[in-house]
Amino acid sequence: MPKELSTRLTHLQLRAADTGVVLRLAADELPQILHWGADLGPVSDEQLQDFAANAAPALENSVDVPVHVSVVPEHSSAWMGIPGLRGHRSGSAWTPQFRSLTHTVDGNTVSSRGIDAESELELVVDSQLLDSGLLRLRATVRNLGASDYNLEQLVVALPVSGSAVEIMDQAGRWSKERTPQRRPITVGTHLRENRRGRTGADAATVLLAGEQDFGFGHGEVWGLHVGFSGNHISYLERTATGKTLMGGGELLLPGEVILKEGDAYSTPWVYGCHGVGLDAAARQFHNYLRSRPQHPTTPRPVTLNTWEAVYFDHDLSRLLALADKAAELGVERFVLDDGWFRGRRDDSAGLGDWFVDEDVWPEGLQPLSDHLAKLGIEFGLWFEPEMINPRSDLAREHPEWILQPQGRMPLPARHQQVLNLAIPEAFNYIRDRISELVSSYNIAYIKWDHNRDLVEAGSHGHRYRGRARADPRHLPFAGGTQEPSPRPRD
Repeated sequence: MPKELSTRLTHLQLRAADTGVVLRLAADELPQILHWGADLGPVSDEQLQDFAANAAPALENSVDVPVHVSVVPEHSSAWMGIPGLRGHRSGSAWTPQFRSLTHTVDGNTVSSRGIDAESELELVVDSQLLDSGLLRLRATVRNLGASDYNLEQLVVALPVSGSAVEIMDQAGRWSKERTPQRRPITVGTHLRENRRGRTGADAATVLLAGEQDFGFGHGEVWGLHVGFSGNHISYLERTATGKTLMGGGELLLPGEVILKEGDAYSTPWVYGCHGVGLDAAARQFHNYLRSRPQHPTTPRPVTLNTWEAVYFDHDLSRLLALADKAAELGVERFVLDDGWFRGRRDDSAGLGDWFVDEDVWPEGLQPLSDHLAKLGIEFGLWFEPEMINPRSDLAREHPEWILQPQGRMPLPARHQQVLNLAIPEAFNYIRDRISELVSSYNIAYIKWDHNRDLVEAGSHGHRYRGRARADPRHLPFAGGTQEPSPRPRD
């Protein structure tokens, strides 16, 4: 059963899969991580207090008290690095100080709630050590005041041992994705910002810090992953005194989140991995993903995709012959790629018009679906739901559904623009079209593409005022957001 801690100061040990975490939970401070790394083993309360005393920060010729850096670092605590929460009320309430903390503990899960009465803000921090050894955190800020709160950034941060002297992450480009890059850790900030609206080839993926020359099987490493596929940041920061933090969260565009009274915003889950060697750290992610109840348990089907075979030249007899050949080779899934919908004879038109092209498929997709069923092969279908061609019926009927700043269209990419799926009518249209096609043709698999970056992702129209909207959770209506709806963070 969850229990609420009422003591003024306590230290809590979390243990799982050879990983240990020691939390400092105080009544007047946000939670602080004193240790994240190798499991310390069974520790008595007295030994835990001794450990915490030895881990206490020393004075740094700054303020007259030790600077405790929480998982949401506060400028008000004299942390001179990147603050966890940045925002304001027309210039005021820009340096909150959360106090009156309550901490609720349920096994290896801790929820900490703090209030800043002066800034009229509430902050909730959720910390969880998973069975796989992954440590994950998220933060939620709520506006308790009558005036708007302009949220600029909310990130969570994890401490890294001073024995980490090298950093490694991944970069790249199309056809050369996820190329490792490593360098020494120096004083300052290593910052990776993703503004593409998707996790592309150049995303940091997992930001790693480790001992000298760490490799797959040696050297202690700590890693951070932001569990979010849109705009996000990952960073490692080291101060001149050697304090090192890894942090991350969503990257918010200017004015993207304005909280009305009672509104709240939650960060994505931010995951921390630890191990001796990269393989051990990666294993924590693998074991966690495989433990999820929704994780696939069946073998992956052998799949044939039609793109390179036919491109946009969709011909039923040719595709039926391809399906026959696929069956002979043991293919278990046949995916009809781009080109099946109205007006899609090349890549310059048709995106958004998710109706089977009657000229190319006079009987619809039923003949192909029936043939695949007789062969015992699954039918898969290609979509790119977030995208739209200006040369489409949908764009002509609803130009206001296209993400754009007020007064002009963003630069095209692949002859595409991006749909604003935060508009309920646009979302409902895409949902209904996909649902109807999936049910009509017994679609077992969707190939879901996302082929262009989000450039100048703004909500257009008289209700939206051109506001930035890179994340569909942040509702586009002028005047702020609502309570964030649940979203996959795993």
